[in-house]
Amino acid sequence: MSKAAALLDLCRAHGLKLATAESCTGGMVGAWLTEVPGSSDVFDRGFITYSNAAKQDMLGVTTTSLETFGAVSEQVAAEMAQGALSRSGADITVSITGIAGPGGSEHKPEGRVCFGLVYDNIVHVETREFGAIGRDKVRDAAAKRALELLTQGAEAKSAQA
Repeated sequence: MSKAAALLDLCRAHGLKLATAESCTGGMVGAWLTEVPGSSDVFDRGFITYSNAAKQDMLGVTTTSLETFGAVSEQVAAEMAQGALSRSGADITVSITGIAGPGGSEHKPEGRVCFGLVYDNIVHVETREFGAIGRDKVRDAAAKRALELLTQGAEAKSAQA
């Protein structure tokens, strides 16, 4: 069974809904979830917010955060996940914002990806340095990590029930 299918089964068993807020992955996590037949009873929606304007318009990311921390930051990842939660019917949301490459800078290197996971009153953020392994591999690794985070959130919520 795929990780996406296992996550959907876990959520289904506990009546949980999911949403995603994706930037550098461009909807990959949502695509993986919706490849599984019957996923519509768990996957509420996905926000693809590639531009800063989309992050602001669709998720409520603040101009201050974008200007102060940049789009690839834990602050923006947290705001993306919180915005997805407040603008959906989901119980658990994950966000992904990063630099898939090619390119990057001394301060924000290629392969840096920030994640946000939100459920209940819990906001978890983390940054992963995947390195300059190529755009496709960074995006794939980021989407896999997002599925892991959603699974952790679903397991935590399930344990509360």
